Amino acid sequence: MLTTSNSLLYALRVSITILSGAGLMSCSSWLDDHRLTGPQLNSQSRVQKAVDSVRTALEKSLGNSVPSLNVYIQTPTEKIFASSVPAGTTPYTENTNFRFASNTKTVTATAILKMHQDGWLDIKAKITDNMPGTTIPYVPNTPAWDFPNKKDITIEQLLQHGAGVVDVDNDPIKGQFNGKTYTAYTQELDPTHQFTTEEMVQLLTKYKLSYWAPGTDFHYSNTGYAILGYIIARVYSLKSGDTKTYEDYLQNYLVGPGTKVPLALRFPVRADDTVLPAPRAEGVERTPDGKTIIFGDYNMSAQLAEGNGYGTPASLNTFVRTLMKGQNVLKPETVKLMQNEINPSSTNKYALGSFYTPNLGFGHNGERCGTLSLMMYDPLTDVSVVAYITLVDNSNVTKDASSTFYNCFSAVYGAAYGGRAALGYPGRP
Repeated sequence: MLTTSNSLLYALRVSITILSGAGLMSCSSWLDDHRLTGPQLNSQSRVQKAVDSVRTALEKSLGNSVPSLNVYIQTPTEKIFASSVPAGTTPYTENTNFRFASNTKTVTATAILKMHQDGWLDIKAKITDNMPGTTIPYVPNTPAWDFPNKKDITIEQLLQHGAGVVDVDNDPIKGQFNGKTYTAYTQELDPTHQFTTEEMVQLLTKYKLSYWAPGTDFHYSNTGYAILGYIIARVYSLKSGDTKTYEDYLQNYLVGPGTKVPLALRFPVRADDTVLPAPRAEGVERTPDGKTIIFGDYNMSAQLAEGNGYGTPASLNTFVRTLMKGQNVLKPETVKLMQNEINPSSTNKYALGSFYTPNLGFGHNGERCGTLSLMMYDPLTDVSVVAYITLVDNSNVTKDASSTFYNCFSAVYGAAYGGRAALGYPGRP
């Protein structure tokens, strides 16, 4: 999908993911907290002005327009949504649908941990082990699934990006697919292609792909999370006695009408389930060759369980807030398991489907279809925030903070920190 180097974008994205808030924000002076106080300004106005200032500063930095920058904040006493858009443009609302990309990984991790909590699986188990009470392994014992180190990989390692599974959605395979990633190459050839986890795993097997031995390092992997989505569907199918999908489990146990906290969130698995419902925020990508791509309806089957989610800021905020407070499907002790690092001495700061950012809390971020976003809950202040920008500017992608891509992603954090600070909470560290 992306027209620039996925490996470079990946490197920038991971640097943002694992950096502390201070490290992330210090590179750009225009990402100050923009504290606005005084009796003449109410909470809504202060947050709005903070978000406006970040968006206009980004426009100045890019030398180009920024379609929208949006923040939803919930404190112990208030819920505030601010949408900053250029003059003459209609702002979005808290009920506008947007694609929240890799924030999906926290949802996938929640599903896995819910199954673990219910005794349906064991996160300590290897993926070649049998599902509890059965003689059926978590993943097939077939030649197509005979990829490197498979027998040594645990479910927990997949959750923490510690399994060494090569990411065929972000990383090109040397000498293959015209230098593009498999998913980008295939989707450009056929936008209607029905992607499956099996076909991506077959690439790992065919080309003997592995980053390193499981448990020895960290490497962000969309393909690793696709395997987790496959395991969710496989376990649920066995339990129900019928063929079930990843989204079936999410709708029936996590976010659907009959769940503990019903939410307006969707996770399409079919190539023909492309519609982003109205009202919607369409993402924009600017390419190095001067093109502008607008993303509306889109085939998300390649992003199963790692980036296929969409919904509203209000719903996504409720999800991350109730989840991290132990008020959703996970018990408080399971939430602690999600948040805790498996190896505190490791440089890997990614926990089980989430990470921690100072003065924002626990959550995730994401990039897909011209949209950059984050969702966070801070237990120290009981403040949750969802922020997103409908722009991925790849017009000047570099490996440092001068990158237009990096500046767009940093603006999302700047808006989140600025909104908090405008309400009197700690902002940028």
